[in-house]
Amino acid sequence: MRIVRWLPGWTIPALLLAACDPRPDVLTFSGSTLGAEGALVRAQIARFAAARPELTVIVQATPDAADQRHQLYVQWLNGWAADPDVLQLDVIWTPEFAAAGWILPFDRFGMPADELADFFPAALAADRWQGRLYALPWFVDVGMLYWRTDLMPAPPATLAELARIGRDARDAGRVRTGFVWQGARYEGLVAVFLEHLTAFGGRILDDHGAVVVDSPAARHALAFMYDAIHRDGIVPAAVLAWQEEQTRFAFQNGDAAFMRNWPYAAALLARPGESRVAGRFAIAPMPSATARSAAALGGAHLAINARTSQPDAAWDLVRYLTAPEQMIERAEIAGQLPARRSVYADARLAHALPVAPEEARGAIERAVPRPVTPVYTQLSGILQIHLHRALTRQQAPADALSGAAGAMRQVLASSGLGRRGR
Repeated sequence: MRIVRWLPGWTIPALLLAACDPRPDVLTFSGSTLGAEGALVRAQIARFAAARPELTVIVQATPDAADQRHQLYVQWLNGWAADPDVLQLDVIWTPEFAAAGWILPFDRFGMPADELADFFPAALAADRWQGRLYALPWFVDVGMLYWRTDLMPAPPATLAELARIGRDARDAGRVRTGFVWQGARYEGLVAVFLEHLTAFGGRILDDHGAVVVDSPAARHALAFMYDAIHRDGIVPAAVLAWQEEQTRFAFQNGDAAFMRNWPYAAALLARPGESRVAGRFAIAPMPSATARSAAALGGAHLAINARTSQPDAAWDLVRYLTAPEQMIERAEIAGQLPARRSVYADARLAHALPVAPEEARGAIERAVPRPVTPVYTQLSGILQIHLHRALTRQQAPADALSGAAGAMRQVLASSGLGRRGR
């Protein structure tokens, strides 16, 4: 197998030129190639290539940052490049790429219904556009609540209980702050808001694609987040500049009673000598408020370039990488959560994941996908601005949500989606 590495010095035009001359005996995969995950991808694809001697399979590295990879894909695909053949997509990109005609629908390949049903429903829902499936879940990510086992006997069931426990622990001097989450103006803030929003019974778009982010439930959710920072003080104002790693460091240093983060943090927090909370934390679902607890759905999915010269070989690679054995190996080496439900009964998973398999599966089954719409990137950008304005006291929470809703409705109307946003 020949491997092409991504070099930061390459320009977008140079990459486009390289991607426009496909060979019928070459199959190209593009995605993450850093660290243990990258080594795993190359090893799995090497095994696939060994079984297909008629093919040369190339791993075409892309930037690890999601926004940079998205920009690169858009330029490639908008130029109708036939290469790369298989693409690693963020969970929120599938409808955008499907509506643009850039990726193939999978119904042409005839995947058995019972095998398709093995994937978690929330993950599959993010891969559908107008009733057709355009990608398969590769691994999943979900927001989780990390809590200090030395400060409380059990995790809180509600947000109100979380606030009370966090405040008591802080006031007693056992921690500096009660709760930390990702509050910088980026996609992570939308994920945190989505979990609070669902806990209060709200949504961003309804089943008809109409914007409902200015509902009473949404106002209650954002008011809770605002009050947690500026009234109760259980969340430090510093989170408004934090992403995942700053949040992890605060919890890892013993400064917080609770943390909202993704599963990757668990293995890092458990390292003796590096983490002050090693052996003193556990993971639970995010608490509810007036409705149900939920976890924002993340993860990666595999799609096929609509201009590929060999769709069947590309489909074979997608099927291989999303098979149970490859998902178990990914869990063992990269600690990433499998996207198939049946895999969680495999005994090997108990020693592979940073969290207990039953806890991981329970969180995934509560997962809520972000709005499945081809204009999600624009909607998220609007929401990030207005949420951050509210949390930094530039706007009242209700006004911020009204402003966001109005701008989001304009995007849907100008795109021709309107109430058909899904």
